[in-house]
Amino acid sequence: MVDVSVILLTHNESKHIERCLRSIQLLTDKIFIVDSFSTDDTVELATALGAVVVQNPWVSYAFQFNYGIENTPFRTTWLMRMDADEYLTPELAAELREQLPAQPVDVSGLYVKRRVFFMNQWIRHGGYYPIWLLRIWRREQGTCEELWMDEHIKLEGGRTLQLRHDIVDHNLNNLSWWTQKHNNYAIREVIDLLNIIHNFENKDTVQPAFWGTQEQKKRFLKIRYANLPLFTRPFLYFVYRYLFKLGFLDGTKGLIWHFLQGFWYRFLVDAKVYEVYQQAGKEKDKIINHFLTEYGKDLRNPNRSVKV
Repeated sequence: MVDVSVILLTHNESKHIERCLRSIQLLTDKIFIVDSFSTDDTVELATALGAVVVQNPWVSYAFQFNYGIENTPFRTTWLMRMDADEYLTPELAAELREQLPAQPVDVSGLYVKRRVFFMNQWIRHGGYYPIWLLRIWRREQGTCEELWMDEHIKLEGGRTLQLRHDIVDHNLNNLSWWTQKHNNYAIREVIDLLNIIHNFENKDTVQPAFWGTQEQKKRFLKIRYANLPLFTRPFLYFVYRYLFKLGFLDGTKGLIWHFLQGFWYRFLVDAKVYEVYQQAGKEKDKIINHFLTEYGKDLRNPNRSVKV
């Protein structure tokens, strides 16, 4: 076993948790799960496979993950972030067993490639492979950004390296589940886009930079995207991904993926932004009050929820 522990967040992940944990066990037996009170047998399955499980009320992804970082019982040199519907390829587990013990002290983080599956098909085009993600970092050198959407691990210093092999993101739920999940994501995406424009909160986040790391470049592009006109940007984004980034090569399932994820979801977000402007106007304080009364979300504090 390598000197690394893995942190996962779960809520009703019985379809995925065994596959995920068995892949991690190729690397380490130190697995810490923060569960937000699952109503299925996620906790029982995870406990039977040797994971340490605690339950904590859900507020936001960043809040829950930072809770995991602060409360993990394992005092390993390295921490690793995974989602329950992901798994390590055997090649990545072998690479980590070889590479982690040999890293010099100035290396504080490691990037892996994410391989996305949709309807049991690998999405290879449209800019979806490779996506480089910072998933492994030295203890006490990384925390999760306190954002409403697209949270990344932010390092305090040191340099990073890239690994050769992949994490696989392969969700087994049906399309109705997928669309409902993205409908719920959309309101968080709205807050993130409006925050770029109105600056509801002043948080220490990843610095945007086009020539920087994957997360710095993504943040840079998101700022540019947020300032494009409503309802035109979903069209531009879909055309870019499907035509210029060759998404059409992914076939019928790829068409469904790129249309839903690259157009429908983005258009839904814009429709919700439009709704906010219609109901609350464009003044910062009125938008903040709208989200507090309509959704119970305090835009000045992502780690606070209010009942409505």
